[in-house]
Amino acid sequence: MKNNRIRFLSILLAMLLALTACGGSNGGSGNSSDGGNSGGGTTADAPAPSNGGEPIKDIILWETSGTRELEEFFILHTEQAKDLNVLTNAYSPLLELSPPSELGPAVATKWDTPDNGLTWNFELRDDVTWVDVNGNEKAKCTAQDWITSMEWILNYAKNGTNNTSMLRAMVAGAEEYFQYTKALTETEGEEAAKALKSDNAEFQKVGVKAPDDTHLTYTCVKPCPYFETLCTSAALYPVSQAEIDEKTVDGMVGMTNLDMWYNGPYTITEYINNNTKTLTKNPAYWDKDCSLFDTVTIVMIESGTTDDSLYETGEVDFTELNIANLDAILKDPSDERNDYLVETQIKKYSYQFQLNFNKKNEDGTLDTNWNTAVANENFRQALLCGVNLKNFWERTNRINPLGIENLCFTMKGLLKFSDGRDYTDRVIELMEYPDSNGDLPRRFDEAKGIEYRDKAKEELTAKGVTFPIQMDYYIKAGSATGLDNATVLKECVEGTLGSDFINLNIKTYVNSQTQEVTAPGLHSITGSGWGADYGDVENFHDQIVYGSDNAYYANSYTYINECQDPEVIALFQEFTDKVNEAKAIVDDLDARYEAFAQAEAFLLQHALTWPEYYENTWQLTKINDYTKINALYGIQNYTYKNWETSTEAYTAEDYARFAAEANG
Repeated sequence: MKNNRIRFLSILLAMLLALTACGGSNGGSGNSSDGGNSGGGTTADAPAPSNGGEPIKDIILWETSGTRELEEFFILHTEQAKDLNVLTNAYSPLLELSPPSELGPAVATKWDTPDNGLTWNFELRDDVTWVDVNGNEKAKCTAQDWITSMEWILNYAKNGTNNTSMLRAMVAGAEEYFQYTKALTETEGEEAAKALKSDNAEFQKVGVKAPDDTHLTYTCVKPCPYFETLCTSAALYPVSQAEIDEKTVDGMVGMTNLDMWYNGPYTITEYINNNTKTLTKNPAYWDKDCSLFDTVTIVMIESGTTDDSLYETGEVDFTELNIANLDAILKDPSDERNDYLVETQIKKYSYQFQLNFNKKNEDGTLDTNWNTAVANENFRQALLCGVNLKNFWERTNRINPLGIENLCFTMKGLLKFSDGRDYTDRVIELMEYPDSNGDLPRRFDEAKGIEYRDKAKEELTAKGVTFPIQMDYYIKAGSATGLDNATVLKECVEGTLGSDFINLNIKTYVNSQTQEVTAPGLHSITGSGWGADYGDVENFHDQIVYGSDNAYYANSYTYINECQDPEVIALFQEFTDKVNEAKAIVDDLDARYEAFAQAEAFLLQHALTWPEYYENTWQLTKINDYTKINALYGIQNYTYKNWETSTEAYTAEDYARFAAEANG
């Protein structure tokens, strides 16, 4: 293939000038390790690829615009994967993951818990620095930066509820301080609360202390054996008080790549919204044993078909093949690309269709017809078991669509019982799904779906609901792939249940799905994936519980807290009670997981969420995915560190060898 990398970047250069800047050991309780070499100098050379090519020094990746563009540069002020996937490269955590998911040292070189998870002690490096986008040193990174970060996150006036749920649930005094700042904001105003720093008397009651620059201690409200995994979440990333003083609180929230401070492996030297961003190796980065790219350029593309053509011309270094191109390759045995077809690893996200229980019309009034319908359990059950999504999954994985079927709310592989059983297998057992349903999804049952549909129609007609029920589903305007996917979804939804019962309306937004659709509550359903922030199932369940201002799904998609139907509210309240009972079990992990499984089965048995799929597709690539972090919790999977890449594309044979080596 012709390599047009230089030509491609040259074309972009004129546009970029406006925003271009100048110029392991096993983790766990009681385990420790040195965290790499200190001192100056460059990082290590990239690993030599095993297929005869040369390592790529300036890699070019892609994301889709509209839904996957970075919107915030302050890591503490966002919970969106599209932001965190980039920002994980700009900041350094206490602990970090190495491929595939081994927790080890980072800024913290040693850590332990002397009392089975109630107290956690961390010993930090002394050679980590904050720099500006040009690499100029701004301050030393010390243990105090994690104290400052905790105060920021828990200060309602500064951070709202972003990243608060884990800290408020785990850290002693965190909930009380959050409520203190929220009350202060309401009584004395935002400025009074924003003026607080970590030395105020109320924050001193929070269970986080730094006796000196290199020692940090967290005290939990109860034993948290999984607390160390939270170190990979944005909730335990640092911020310097000197940066806050320089920018002011409002300036921190509104920072850009050009004025933010960095202590991670890269600085974001170029950024044009919905166009391109470039990450440049940070020469001051503390880990001199790792390999980094000189630059990582992320190109924003309008459609999921564009990356295929860019890969063919050498302008990006991997492509997830769209269905038409994949079909063309598979149908032509002489096409040499057949030898290079490789399957991506399943990503950490459990995708659901979230149901909106308080939908609004565009004029702001309630969509009574939809809200009444979705409150009916038979209607929800008809969707859950009466819609065959196989054709829809083929849009993601043409060759193995049933392999990405999702039957649960929690992501598979996150946790295991002591006997080795996966947590989600227990949920599936409680749901009594068959081991196989032939060439059909395991959850699909046409007869039951029609039975639920008919019951729903009778009950809803009595309540004045008109048919067909209108289900509004939004895609980005101008996205050919989005339209194709939505069209297939429409066929799936209306296929078994009938277009006289339900219509899926394909609607569009222009720039931001959040601002234009989900925030005003215009959607009937929306597809969204959640990946755990830390290694416990409560992090999934906490997103959809009732009555919590920390529940991301509940407050952003389902709007259950605004629901008017008492039966639905009662179901969510019972689910929430079951979750709280499970969370209270901390001395027996098997009992804890069993209680969570019972709660999750209840959620699914009443069809309060609609599991969608796992993210897994087919690609052509110059990246060895098995050298990436592939953890099922935390924000670090997109860290561009220690990747094996090659100027020559990897073959299916290469990937079979990688998989065999990874699986022992």
